[in-house]
Amino acid sequence: MAGMLIAGVVGGVTAVAAVPMVLGAVGFTGAGIAASSIAAKMMSAAAVANGGGVAAGSLVATLQSVGAAGLSTTSNALLGSAGSTLAAWIWGSDE
Repeated sequence: MAGMLIAGVVGGVTAVAAVPMVLGAVGFTGAGIAASSIAAKMMSAAAVANGGGVAAGSLVATLQSVGAAGLSTTSNALLGSAGSTLAAWIWGSDE
């Protein structure tokens, strides 16, 4: 039981901490979309597909919003819960 609890806590914390790091690594930063990044390529493709602009509510717009402002408390709670459940399921012991 302790193994599942530890795996769950580590999984939840990791999931919440990983989102900003991953978004920053692909170019969705607080200062905007980084030049020559994966995010810039996504934004370019979205703009071409949408006739010149990135649609509000699109994946690129949402990821940029999260990259700039972070996730809401509710989103962090849901993400942490999902990460915790997944980690406990994968790495939990059969005690």
